[in-house]
Amino acid sequence: MKYSWMTKGFLLIIILCGVIHSNAQDPKRFQKEIETLAEKDYCFSPDKELLLFTGSSSIRMWNDVQSAFPGYHVINKGFGGSHFSDLIYYYDELIGPHDPDYLFIYEGDNDIASGKNPKKVRDEARMLVNRIRQDKPQAKIVLIAAKPSIARWELKKEYEKLNRHLERIAKKTKGVEFADVWSAMLDENGEVYRDVFIDDNLHMNDKGYRIWEQVIGRHLEQ
Repeated sequence: MKYSWMTKGFLLIIILCGVIHSNAQDPKRFQKEIETLAEKDYCFSPDKELLLFTGSSSIRMWNDVQSAFPGYHVINKGFGGSHFSDLIYYYDELIGPHDPDYLFIYEGDNDIASGKNPKKVRDEARMLVNRIRQDKPQAKIVLIAAKPSIARWELKKEYEKLNRHLERIAKKTKGVEFADVWSAMLDENGEVYRDVFIDDNLHMNDKGYRIWEQVIGRHLEQ
C-alpha cells in the first residue's frame, strides 16, 4: 500500500506521540505519599531557623536528618523515585505551605537514570528555582548535586553534565547555592566510595549520610 507524504507525516506524528506517552512519568503515582506528607502538621518555635529538605529517595530515607542539624528546625518532605517534574507538580503541597530559611533540593538522580537529557532536567530545575525565588525570596535555595553510586556508575558522564548545569544555575541565580556531594563521595582516584551504600548499591548508609551532613553543613555556616 502506498501513502502520500502527508499521510506518512501524519502517521509519524502518531507514532512519536505514542512513544512520548509511553515514556511519560505520571506524577499521580505519588498521590497517596504526597497526601501523607501534606497532612503532617509542624509547630515550631521561632527560636531556630527552618530547613526544608525535599526531593527523591535519598532525602526520604534520611531518617535522622533532624539529628544531623540539631541547631535548626527540620522538615523532610522527600518522596522516593521522584523527578524534578514531580516536585514541580506537587509544589503547592510540598514547598508552598512553608517559609524555610534554607530549602535543600535533591532531584535529577532518577531523571538521568530514566534516560532524560541533562538539558531537559536543567530546564525543569531552572523552572522550579525561578518559582521559588518569586514565591519565597527570603529562602536560600541549595541544589544538591546528583550523587555518584555503584548501581548507576555507567551513567557517570550524564550525571556530571547535569551537575555542571545545576552548578551554573546556582552561580547565575541570586540566593541559590550548589552542594557538591558528587565530589565528596569520590576517592583520590575519582572512583565512588564502595562502603557508603546499603545492599542495593544506590541508596546510602549512615556513612554516606555523614558525608552529606558535612557538605550541607558548610552551606549553613556561610
